[in-house]
Amino acid sequence: MKDGAAIREAVRQRYASAARRAAGAKSASCCGPVEAEKSGCCGTGEKDVISRELYTIDELSELPEAATLASLGCGNPSVLAELGAGEVVLDLGSGGGIDVLLSARRVGPTGKAYGLDMTDEMLDLARRNQREAGITNVEFLKGTIEEVPLPDESVDVVISNCVINLSTDKDRVLKEAFRVLRPGGRFAVSDMVFQGRVGEEVRHDVEAWSGCIAGALHDDDYRRKLATAGFTDIDVEITRTFGDQELRDLGHDFGVEVQDGWLAEGRLCSAFVRARKPA
Repeated sequence: MKDGAAIREAVRQRYASAARRAAGAKSASCCGPVEAEKSGCCGTGEKDVISRELYTIDELSELPEAATLASLGCGNPSVLAELGAGEVVLDLGSGGGIDVLLSARRVGPTGKAYGLDMTDEMLDLARRNQREAGITNVEFLKGTIEEVPLPDESVDVVISNCVINLSTDKDRVLKEAFRVLRPGGRFAVSDMVFQGRVGEEVRHDVEAWSGCIAGALHDDDYRRKLATAGFTDIDVEITRTFGDQELRDLGHDFGVEVQDGWLAEGRLCSAFVRARKPA
């Protein structure tokens, strides 16, 4: 898919709709039906094929309901990152703020958590959730993950949750993550990856791209791009492999028929992706 502007606008619209739904205390997800009124990003309404069961009851009980309803991810990066007191964290594509708020609690009052998002509706929702949670060591920034509005070597950890796959310039995203990390800093994200072959009809579908499917990297490509950006200690750990019917359901949501041949050759997975900037 070459039209990056079209993809970015489709992503913005889908997440803006999800933010409005969460703000109205309605169920939100991120790969819902194509109709704007129902769309989210990585699940199908009540079914939530990708987004379900990522956080513990204790974690969710600490946060406003709208933050949990706007959770559109495929993992729990605040746990993956093994955050410590006093660290500075950046969440790429922070959405309604769930991972930022959980990270802020983990790093404590001597640390800080930044959330970066390009969607005004999500930023408004995240700031409202921050106020309701009473968490002060948080700052939400407007911008894109390809151009992070923070200085060089300013954060200890970069996290993200099912967002990097949405970018059409992943090399730039990873270079920006490397730039803002301090020496020895950690990259710890949850994301979607492919194993095997990906059907071209999926790769060229804007709706499927905006829904966390078409833009997923092959796991080997993820490792290669991280190494090219300068990272070391790279690991891509598959956490869940989606079955044939789940993939058919996801494809159906975006008007893409998942072919039997592709199911035989490719697989969509969620993964924990870890790497480190050399000290």
